[in-house]
Amino acid sequence: MAPSTVWRILKSVGIEPAPRRDGPGWAEFLRSQAQGILALDFFTADLLNGTKAYVLAVIEHGNRRVRVLGATEHPVQSWVVQQARNLLMDLEDAGGRAKFVLHDRDASFMRAFDAVFQAAGIRVIRSAVQAPQMNSIMERWIGSCRRELLDRTLIWNLRHLMMALREYEDFYNSHLPHRALDQAAPLRPMPDSVTNLDHFRVRRRDRAGGVIHEYRLAA
Repeated sequence: MAPSTVWRILKSVGIEPAPRRDGPGWAEFLRSQAQGILALDFFTADLLNGTKAYVLAVIEHGNRRVRVLGATEHPVQSWVVQQARNLLMDLEDAGGRAKFVLHDRDASFMRAFDAVFQAAGIRVIRSAVQAPQMNSIMERWIGSCRRELLDRTLIWNLRHLMMALREYEDFYNSHLPHRALDQAAPLRPMPDSVTNLDHFRVRRRDRAGGVIHEYRLAA
């Protein structure tokens, strides 16, 4: 029986898809638990020497802050586990707290990686197979990083890659406005309302070698 036929039969008798039968849906869960969710993902970057680097990044759902944890040509278990430990220490230093860690089923997310979070009382949630929309906030950030930086920059080596990513991370966290934050940036709240802007001028600052343009009001 075709899936479309099953769907029509269930719909005709008023049976909703399984996730909606009881409890909140996935989108409702993400909204209600946003302050406690960390979403992680790997993405790749091509280097000029012909090798491929694997970058691990994390975004906090509640405030949209991004941390680029590191980049390596070989995401072995020891490296991946160390990035998890570093993240927990950074969160502790910043006074943050997580209840859930969300990532896909990439083989680089090993059991030892998850065990670091579980030992800290954090629940690990793996997204379904071939369901990138379950980690859509992280996926959107990776897409922005590619379009605005990596697709427009020749990366020499790992050191150059991390320099560029740190620059973009700072730009994203301290300057880029977000609709989910009422046009504030993750680490920059909106200023008090200003009714007269005639005495303000806009100043542009080039970042990442001119690839990114940052605009600020200058008195």
